[in-house]
Amino acid sequence: MIYCVVPQALEQELYEKLVEHYRDDENVTVIVERRESDRRARGGSPSESDLQRREVRDRRRARVPGDFSTLASPAE
Repeated sequence: MIYCVVPQALEQELYEKLVEHYRDDENVTVIVERRESDRRARGGSPSESDLQRREVRDRRRARVPGDFSTLASPAE
């Protein structure tokens, strides 16, 4: 699937033209960008609600509790 993203500022001018242009290509979908701002913008500090919502987890498998038993010496 290919998305042709039209900036919101150019929606009136381009959206209908692009939908018409790609109408026969079922692999292309024309969409209008609705984002207000870039949520990954650098330099901004996260808001309090973002910090409460964010969960940071250690994705490694948990270690089995306890110690390793000692191995018996090989028989000679």
